[in-house]
Amino acid sequence: MIEKLAKNKLAAKSFVKFIRQAIIMSRIGKQPVPVIDGVTVKVDGSTINVEGPKGKLSYDFRPEVDVKVEDGNVQITRNTETREARAYHGLTRALINNMIVGVKQGYEKQLEVVGVGYVASVSGKTLSLRVGFANEVKKEIPDGLEVTCPDQTHIHVKGCDKQKVGQFAAEVRAARKPEPYNGKGVRYVGEHVKIKPGKAAT
Repeated sequence: MIEKLAKNKLAAKSFVKFIRQAIIMSRIGKQPVPVIDGVTVKVDGSTINVEGPKGKLSYDFRPEVDVKVEDGNVQITRNTETREARAYHGLTRALINNMIVGVKQGYEKQLEVVGVGYVASVSGKTLSLRVGFANEVKKEIPDGLEVTCPDQTHIHVKGCDKQKVGQFAAEVRAARKPEPYNGKGVRYVGEHVKIKPGKAAT
């Protein structure tokens, strides 16, 4: 009985959280997205295409929403008032805004390699990491990303696709997460790594 009540309570909390998020995303979706100078936005059926100095991006939006370009702004409207439609409304608006900013300004993630003998290098379309394993860790650089190593301990990931930049940077960090005693590993520049105290000698 107690377990059933606990599950019901948890389900109720999850439902309330989902409703709040849907309302917030719905409010975000109502805001038009301004088209920045130098960026071209076209809608072809259920696909929006964005082109700018940094590259081209496209996105197939959900049937619950409509997207139009009017008076220098991208307008997103929803077709129904369901919870899912409200959530997709704000999500679509956020993604389109990221696309426009990405093709104009681009996105960047910076990482650093910490540890004696830990180094990083780029050769062609491959990022190589020597981070304490017997063999080098090699990561294929996805199309659309520019990955450079200004020195042996820093990695810069650049691109117009915010999701792709963040995903690849996360994968690089996951290759050797900072360990909690000495902080050795791959971390984001400026990331605070909490160091645990070592065990006292007896």
